[in-house]
Amino acid sequence: EAKAKVDANEHATRSLEQQRNQVLEQINTIRESLMHKRLKSEGASVKRDGILEQLQQAKFELEEVLSKLPEDLSEEQCEQELEKLGNRIQRLGPINLAAIDEYAQQSERKVYLDKQNDDLVKALDTLENAIRKIDKETRTRFKETFDKINAGLQNLFPKVFGGGHAYLDMTGEDLLDTGVAIMARPPGKRNSTIHLLSGGEKAMTAIALVFSIFRLNPSPFCMLDEVDAPLDDANVGRYANLVKEMSESVQFIFITHNKITMEMANQLLGVTMHEPGVSRIVTVDIEEAAELAAM
Repeated sequence: EAKAKVDANEHATRSLEQQRNQVLEQINTIRESLMHKRLKSEGASVKRDGILEQLQQAKFELEEVLSKLPEDLSEEQCEQELEKLGNRIQRLGPINLAAIDEYAQQSERKVYLDKQNDDLVKALDTLENAIRKIDKETRTRFKETFDKINAGLQNLFPKVFGGGHAYLDMTGEDLLDTGVAIMARPPGKRNSTIHLLSGGEKAMTAIALVFSIFRLNPSPFCMLDEVDAPLDDANVGRYANLVKEMSESVQFIFITHNKITMEMANQLLGVTMHEPGVSRIVTVDIEEAAELAAM
């Protein structure tokens, strides 16, 4: 009977020991599961903090991002979308970490260049306005001057030739680019350009034109170098009379070998060579010479 009790106690002890071991195994399993869940929780916390930091760097609020997500969005959908984005990032290749700084530098340079461009556009507009004003003033003054010289030529030409007429003609419509042609008709000839005239007629026409310009804007003196060389005696006389008429307001200095021209001068300066290689200047006052000759 005692042995039976001992056996029963041993059996009960073994049974309790088995139950104890099972409980310990369950406790260990629960501990491992708890540890695993704790690690996952800590990992999730780290990820959460990382995501929050990224949102702050990107200047986004968590509530704002969550409000824009669909209500029925599942974790599986998020993982799929994340995988797609990861693949797209990989296809983009290596990330240039200096791109942000380079972009900032280029943006700053663009702002500077845009400002420079605006300044240049304003300056160009100012210059174009100034050019338009200058062109307008130039056209006005050119037309006024052209008309005055043309009127002077039409007045002097008959005096120089003893008749006929001449005028200036513009060869273009734009006053800034036009050329000017001289149309002349000496007495007894057809109207033509100056190129069809004889040498003497060209010289006389040029004299009329030059004196027309000279009358418009006279200077204290005028120098003429053998202008009368291609002229005959009749035209030399007309040329001399014109010079004498204008000498009332302008002092003329002219070089000539023509005796008709010399006769209307007040002073003569001659250059002679009595000895080889030695020039001598002879001055003659016409009035004094005439008085001496009359004595």
